Amino acid sequence: MRLNPTARSCDDLRRLHFVNALFAHATGQDLYLAEQIKAAIAFSLAELEAQIAAHPESAQTYDAAFNAAAAALLAKLFAAHPRTGFYHWDASLTLAAATPLFTRAEIMTGLRALAPFRESTLLVTNLRPALIPPTRRATPRRKRDYEEALAFIRDLAAARTVRGSNLQLLFL
Repeated sequence: MRLNPTARSCDDLRRLHFVNALFAHATGQDLYLAEQIKAAIAFSLAELEAQIAAHPESAQTYDAAFNAAAAALLAKLFAAHPRTGFYHWDASLTLAAATPLFTRAEIMTGLRALAPFRESTLLVTNLRPALIPPTRRATPRRKRDYEEALAFIRDLAAARTVRGSNLQLLFL
């Protein structure tokens, strides 16, 4: 069964914009360079992509793997620049990770790690799937919990970031 070409191009466009935003400091907002990075990440996941072509119902696995590969590549890029900080928190690591108590602990850990840097990036991945599981209904309560978690993280980062520093907060 082939995937719908229109849906595929929408996913590719979404991934391209994701890579362009994530690697903006490296690409200078050049979509050609962002496309090259996206293609390199996709190439590293070629075997998984072949499995998904055979079983389209597991397409969300590819998105999670793509995001993880992009985050790992971004961590390597930031490691090469000692003047910039990077911290990645995956909210779906445990069942309780996205609860307010654990969210606060993880974000505070990240902010402490980023405090010495004048420019830094805090990447939060899989918060939405942790609070609104794709296999479950998106109830108003789950949507509200997600919006409250986003606001909580933004407010906490704003309150606990050192004055004069530039923190990029990215949610995937």
